[in-house]
Amino acid sequence: MSQKNTKTLQVPYICVIGGSNIDIVGYPNSGELLIGDSNPGMVKTSLGGVGRNIAENLARLGVATKLLSVVGDDVQGRRILDHAKAIGLDMDAALITDAPTSTYLCVLDEAREMHVGIAHMDILQQMDTIYIQKHADLIQNALFCVVDTNLPEILSYLVTHFTVPFVLDTVSANKAARARHLLGHLHTVKANRLEAEILSEITIQSETDLQKAGCYFMTQGIKNSIITLGTEGVYFKTPESEGVIRTASVDMVSASGAGDALMAGLVYGLVQGVPWVESVRFAMGASLMAIRSEESIHPDLSPERVEAVINRLDFHYQKL
Repeated sequence: MSQKNTKTLQVPYICVIGGSNIDIVGYPNSGELLIGDSNPGMVKTSLGGVGRNIAENLARLGVATKLLSVVGDDVQGRRILDHAKAIGLDMDAALITDAPTSTYLCVLDEAREMHVGIAHMDILQQMDTIYIQKHADLIQNALFCVVDTNLPEILSYLVTHFTVPFVLDTVSANKAARARHLLGHLHTVKANRLEAEILSEITIQSETDLQKAGCYFMTQGIKNSIITLGTEGVYFKTPESEGVIRTASVDMVSASGAGDALMAGLVYGLVQGVPWVESVRFAMGASLMAIRSEESIHPDLSPERVEAVINRLDFHYQKL
């Protein structure tokens, strides 16, 4: 097992702490997925992981980004590190171990809906408090630190031992509960409707319920909250503003990277210091670019391209 030495960054940067995966996705060419049989189809291999995806989106948006993650000392781990170097994503502090690089295998049906998935992510357990303590200065000196609920026990350790502003991606409903007791330590939270219900213990069926959830997050000390509503848009709440932003529907190619692009767009707005409503609008533009891409991360993502999407589409802001 080895660890690379941390380099001190001389420019303001974002620290992302999370997993780096190899994603393998297969689906049938045509016709119904036949269970228990061999299906002619397509198999795609790509880089993934919520933390790594958010970090790559940020790097493509021109934000200096440091990713603390773990990979194996194998072909796939070297692929992740080489790709990071090629796009300007700093993974010099990555933990490199003898365990296999985290891998996610997924089989989709004929409608491109998930039929079954297998997550081989035991390596994430090696991102322990010793690793975090070794890079304490890097974490504390970041403008913001992005974390997600995929992290093992270190999530609680991180937000209770560092004073850097933390931005949380709740990832999924079954994992959101891990962060319920940590809300008072967070600066910004992104969740979907169901995840927000779990965090707030408020059933969300109306705009009034959204406002109750937003107010609850404020009382817990969260500065910015955002609740994604699918085709109904995005609800947001800060001490200064509250509202829902909607946009016209677009043709969807893949929704796999939409949430990670949205989070990166929000952090981009935080770095730029713009009003939260503008951050949300920019984040939605980045998410729409991801939806229209066959890749989880749009290869042409840039601030200029996102602004072009925003200018081309009709965004409706309903102030609450």
